[in-house]
Amino acid sequence: MGDASTPLTLEEARYLLRRTGFGGAKPRDLEQVVGLPRGEAVAELLEFKPSRFAPRGGDSSEIQDRWIRYMLRVRHPLQEKLVIFWHDHFATSALDVTDTRMIQQNKTLRLHCTGVHRSRSEQVDFMLPLRGNFKDFVKAINKDPAMMQFLNTEDNTKTSPNENYSRELEELFCLGVLDFGGQPNYTQEDVFQIARAFTGWRTREVRGYEREAYFDIDRHDYSAVYNATRGPKVIFKSTGGFLPAGQGRSFTVDGEGAPEIDAVIDIIFDHTDSQGHNTVARHVTRRLIEYFAHPNPDVAFVDEVISASNFDVDFDIRELLRAIFIDDRFYEGVAPIAPGVRKSVKFPTDFVIGTLRLLGIRPRRRDLRVNDSGSGVVRGYLRDMGMTLLEPPSVFGWNWETSWLGSTNVQERYQFAVDATRASGAGTASVRYSKLMDLTLTDPVTIVDTALAVLQVDDQFSGADRQTLLDYLGPGPIDFGDENTFNRKLRGLFALIIQSPAYQVY
Repeated sequence: MGDASTPLTLEEARYLLRRTGFGGAKPRDLEQVVGLPRGEAVAELLEFKPSRFAPRGGDSSEIQDRWIRYMLRVRHPLQEKLVIFWHDHFATSALDVTDTRMIQQNKTLRLHCTGVHRSRSEQVDFMLPLRGNFKDFVKAINKDPAMMQFLNTEDNTKTSPNENYSRELEELFCLGVLDFGGQPNYTQEDVFQIARAFTGWRTREVRGYEREAYFDIDRHDYSAVYNATRGPKVIFKSTGGFLPAGQGRSFTVDGEGAPEIDAVIDIIFDHTDSQGHNTVARHVTRRLIEYFAHPNPDVAFVDEVISASNFDVDFDIRELLRAIFIDDRFYEGVAPIAPGVRKSVKFPTDFVIGTLRLLGIRPRRRDLRVNDSGSGVVRGYLRDMGMTLLEPPSVFGWNWETSWLGSTNVQERYQFAVDATRASGAGTASVRYSKLMDLTLTDPVTIVDTALAVLQVDDQFSGADRQTLLDYLGPGPIDFGDENTFNRKLRGLFALIIQSPAYQVY
């Protein structure tokens, strides 16, 4: 069994950088990781300072383009992989929320993506210790203006409590409907009572595009007025493992009014499931493993990384990720596609951004074009593959895994592979193949091996798949000095690799 001291093999190092970034790493960066102990390599990946970047723009399309441009150039791609994860987890859509609020939320996700957030005063001295965890993150989401608009917190008043946010807080963000034993984690009564805690919260403009949450005492549900008809402000009488049984927990322990929404979170984070495990820790850990490793992780995998990171006590996202990335089960995906090997389908962002980074393509023009066709805009490729940034299809976020591979979506992936490998011209973007490989190579076997290595899937192709590529090139010698051969054979070879099943998955 491997652990933090286990040296990374070439295949493991490549897999780690591929899963925590977009498309893997440059050869020189990969060389620096190979042979390092897992713990040391992972520590370096995780030790990035929170970025205050926000993709400002005049409309949703411009905001998407600026975020895409940032992903293409970001020095710490793991940060953006986490921002995408939390954007899906705390799903909020620009179709229902003003653009300025979406910009602010994107910045909030980035600041809290590992649970770490610096206050404005802390920004002055970067020697100060970092603080923050998933509980603090959820409390920040409670007051996020985009979330407050999307799930109607601003419409939640004492006369008409709105349950939208309180339901998703339990169902999606923290607990899940059912625990690992198939038992309910909460009741409808819990949803209603938590909704009472959020009555009275509104937003106001404070600076530039930013808004802040504030508490309106006149819109809040107070016990003196409503307890007779709505009952006491108590939750989890029948779930959560709170003792004595049936009594539940009051969320007015710190006083009524503004403190209630933080008290609710504190109680939720004390919730234990029917098997005696912390419910929030299990729920969030499983989702992070599914995102970074593979779907349907074993319960043992979930529980053991929670124990190793103390996540059920500290809720430190960074420590949880560290435990996941050094675990043997994380590296199960290193093996090529085969029965019993659990793989994960690349998100469209990973597929598109990763390919552009590997090919060295910097889309040009303000709208980030790969070519001059009407469909050559990067955000358009993402949209057609089923992932419009800032617009998850519902509060449940996007559907992952095989849902990314519907017939239309796959066709768009294939088309992108063709367009990207043929990108050329001063007006759009170009693949400089001479920067990727030696164009004087003439031996088909060497050419195939080189192209696979450039796209970092040489360890994922079977002998039969390699032979398919060799058959495509035909017998040597190959002359890439001939323009027709270069365009048809070399560009086509790269497109075929990108279209392959081995490249579509991790």
